[in-house]
Amino acid sequence: MSPSASSSRSAEAPRFAVVGNPDNRRVTFFREAVRAAGLRPARVVPWLRVLRGEAVFRPGESVRIDSPGENAEVERLLRGVDDPTRVEGSGRWYAAFTSAVDAVARAAAAAGAEVLGSPADIAVLFDKRLCHGVLDGTGVPVPASPTSGPGAPAVHGWPDVRELMRGHRMPRVFVKLAHGSSASGVLAVESAGPGRVRASTSVERDAEGRLFNSLRVRRYTTEREVGRIVDALAPDGLHIERWVPKASQRGRAADLRIVVIGGRATHAVVRTSTGPMTNLHLGGARGDLDEVRAAVSAAGGSWREALSMCERAAACFPGTPCVGVDLLPAVGWRRFAVGEVNAFGDLLPGLTGLPGSGAEGLDTYAAQVAAVLDRARNHRAVTAS
Repeated sequence: MSPSASSSRSAEAPRFAVVGNPDNRRVTFFREAVRAAGLRPARVVPWLRVLRGEAVFRPGESVRIDSPGENAEVERLLRGVDDPTRVEGSGRWYAAFTSAVDAVARAAAAAGAEVLGSPADIAVLFDKRLCHGVLDGTGVPVPASPTSGPGAPAVHGWPDVRELMRGHRMPRVFVKLAHGSSASGVLAVESAGPGRVRASTSVERDAEGRLFNSLRVRRYTTEREVGRIVDALAPDGLHIERWVPKASQRGRAADLRIVVIGGRATHAVVRTSTGPMTNLHLGGARGDLDEVRAAVSAAGGSWREALSMCERAAACFPGTPCVGVDLLPAVGWRRFAVGEVNAFGDLLPGLTGLPGSGAEGLDTYAAQVAAVLDRARNHRAVTAS
């Protein structure tokens, strides 16, 4: 290929900028995917510059918004706490984060750049109550919840949680921070009658009543202990869902993270655990996807329909090209529900695309770059015709 032809191709190819924390592995993986595609290096716009009003974008850039997590100074600015392991402050985090996303979109538009993601979608995806309500309203199966949808009550503390559990006949529920992620502030609560309450959670409460995220799931076995934690979390907003018993694989509770890119389910990972939370950073382990497909088939279910459910969930957020869908299999592997939809649910190192997905041999980041390239080629073909 001649230098002029190469230059022409380079000029037509997308130029990426990624809003993220420069040392974060998410940014590293995405930049590696851009480089592997033969494109010019993705420019990094640090979250610190965004939060300080110093972000600059360039004409023609495709701007990826990535997670602001795993940076102590960014967390301090967003959450308003000095220790990034603190649980409190998620309400403030949400307000500051969504405001920053809006600022990125305005700055990018003013510069003639395009943001690969909708600020409106992100605002819903980071509010579990709103997200659950959107999914439920469009017919996507979700666990029952008394805190989502029109007219849902606010939760001010443990007495509200206890009353909602009783009134909706939910003896086992997940209590979640409305704006939490990575299981931060999540409690799996079980009630066996008045005063008989226990909860599993990664939240640790110190002698001063402050809450911290831990990498170890612990169990609180009295209503007083559970109530204190819920009361401390409630000012940031809480969401309650029925605790649906999950299917198991080799004696461990199992669920799946399905990545949907450009409307198509492309990647899947099984997550298993001995407890109610399967997050890998809390001791969960990857399971066997072939065994899942075999179990679904043996139960008379459809793996393709399960993936289609995730695609329908992603379609609720048409301005967001990539989401991670948490798919909950019911006991028996025949039925599924969607637990959550995650804006930054693509961090699955080493995982390549599903057969027939169009992302075979590609990790989640390479598949996203390929999707943008395909869109650019289609756009050029349409405008040239």
